[in-house]
Amino acid sequence: MNKTLKNIISYALMLGAAAFLLWFSLKNIEAPAGKSKLDFILDTWNKANKGYILLSGAVAILSHLVRAERWRLMLLPIGYPVRLIASFFSVMVGYFINLAIPRGGEISRCLNMFRLEAVPVETSAGTVVAERLIDVIFLLCFIAASFLIEYDKLIGLLKDFIAKRNSAQAAGGSSFPFLWVFFGVILVFALVVIYLSKTGKLKNLSIKLAEIWINMKKGLFSVFTLEKKGAFMFYSLLIWVLYFLMAWLVMLAFDETRILGLEAALTVFTLGSIAMAMPLPGGAGSYHILVPAGLYVFYGLATDKALAFTIVFHAWQTLVLIIFGFVSVIGSQLLKPRKYESGK
Repeated sequence: MNKTLKNIISYALMLGAAAFLLWFSLKNIEAPAGKSKLDFILDTWNKANKGYILLSGAVAILSHLVRAERWRLMLLPIGYPVRLIASFFSVMVGYFINLAIPRGGEISRCLNMFRLEAVPVETSAGTVVAERLIDVIFLLCFIAASFLIEYDKLIGLLKDFIAKRNSAQAAGGSSFPFLWVFFGVILVFALVVIYLSKTGKLKNLSIKLAEIWINMKKGLFSVFTLEKKGAFMFYSLLIWVLYFLMAWLVMLAFDETRILGLEAALTVFTLGSIAMAMPLPGGAGSYHILVPAGLYVFYGLATDKALAFTIVFHAWQTLVLIIFGFVSVIGSQLLKPRKYESGK
């Protein structure tokens, strides 16, 4: 099976998973008599305060601009004083591609930066990996904060889940053999290594990986050579504060979610961030499962209203990325490339 066919199958599976999750979530909408599900969603949009919606979009773009500036800081100490406009275009192109090809945006972002600023792809990829590690730390902090704030509700749900699981096992159910899956993965990995070793491909692969690592580690460890470490940490925190503010502003736009408070906004933001991290196109499907479930379970919002809110919220986020992503694709073609000598 060639690489192209594998990519097509992988992409088809991801689209299929997203489509199934969307269908599964949409079937829970119970529209009022005489109205279709689409009418119900459009009514939700029409009743929204558009001022908060537009402000949320502006905050989203500001967060992406801050991310572009943080990326500039990471590239500077390794010899690439790239332009902010080039960094912003590349970030937005990455988000734009991610809507269609999960995780493809990171590569597209680095390729775009290479075309505009001649930053080696492996080097910029190293900075992107470092960025992701920092982002994971901040996401874990928000998850911890959400857990502490909603501790009583979470413990109650966990106890209920354990009780139901014990009842199912007492009735003759069995748990999934995760340990066997773990050993299976280890076995497959060992067989692949043995095959590569016997065919002589392991040495060539090791040499290629070593070359990639030499270029990548410049970007990966760029955080430790930053001249403005304080600015880097401030930008990192600001990005996530703006993400939270974006979610809160959208919640303020709807009567049903406005009254839920900051705690609900934190929960929606956290669940949404987890959903967007899943390998599905733009978080489609996973977002429409996790966020409505959180609004229903934690705050008692009716499932149809919770889902209608989520669809509008996600659609607005996606529309902003499509518009500015497309503008960035065009802008990247119009922006004159610059060349820099590689950093030492």
